[in-house]
Amino acid sequence: MLLTKKSEYALLSLISIAKSDSPKNVDELSRELKIPKSFLAKIMQNLAKSQIVISQRGVNGGFILAKHYDQLTILSITTAAEERIPSVFECAPSMEACPSESGSLCSVWPLLNNLQGKINLFLEDLTLKDIAQ
Repeated sequence: MLLTKKSEYALLSLISIAKSDSPKNVDELSRELKIPKSFLAKIMQNLAKSQIVISQRGVNGGFILAKHYDQLTILSITTAAEERIPSVFECAPSMEACPSESGSLCSVWPLLNNLQGKINLFLEDLTLKDIAQ
């Protein structure tokens, strides 16, 4: 799964917001980025719930970043957008949680878990600033 359209649209929206001098609302972002408005509204709601953006009401309202863009990690953004930590494989997070109940016999899980850990570290080190330039 790693990154779906939710993550892509969240990142594109946040880059647009970061480059703007004023708040951007869903209508503006939807038109600018050619993203379906209802889908984008849900994504922005998730980002607001996760305190990545702040929603400002009123005539000149819209979304602004809750933190400076060099403090927003790609992992936190994609986790908020996807509503879970993006994973490379549909594998259980631990051997004990394996749905086949044979996790302790699985020779692939340690490799997949190690790879997921490396990807998480990479996404945690990468910030919105790194991709917005």
